[in-house]
Amino acid sequence: MEDFSHFNGQGRAKMVDVGRKAPSRRTAMAGARVFVNRETLALIRSGGITKGDVLAVAQVAGIMGAKRTPELIPMCHPVPVDGIDLSLTLDEARCCVEIIAAVTCDGRTGVEMEALTAASTAALTVYDMCKAIQRDIVISDIRLLEKTGGIHGDFQREED
Repeated sequence: MEDFSHFNGQGRAKMVDVGRKAPSRRTAMAGARVFVNRETLALIRSGGITKGDVLAVAQVAGIMGAKRTPELIPMCHPVPVDGIDLSLTLDEARCCVEIIAAVTCDGRTGVEMEALTAASTAALTVYDMCKAIQRDIVISDIRLLEKTGGIHGDFQREED
């Protein structure tokens, strides 16, 4: 790959041509946290949120978000996503919804943005479903946790 730049000869943004790269196995895992108060956490746990099952709806929203990533992020390539899995758990100690999104594909470019979009979309959905009962919800810690494949190699975040 002679020119792996995101800018054309006029200095304007372009989508990088990955057509000459050989497909390889790509994985990415991203996370997010949605901090709520104890009352909201209890309502999520008990199914008492009037809009429905927060964790189930957010999980489906995250999957949908990952699939729509190239429509939302301008320089993102559409990739043949093989799998998307979200895990949403209630963290009592931190008083938050912990979101983990995993995405896999065999492709020419990575799926980090799909994993990050999945986690972000799930977090926004938790916010949307709970905002009527709590206005000061905080979405935080959106981050890439790990990735494999590609010319830049593997990455694993060390967390507390």
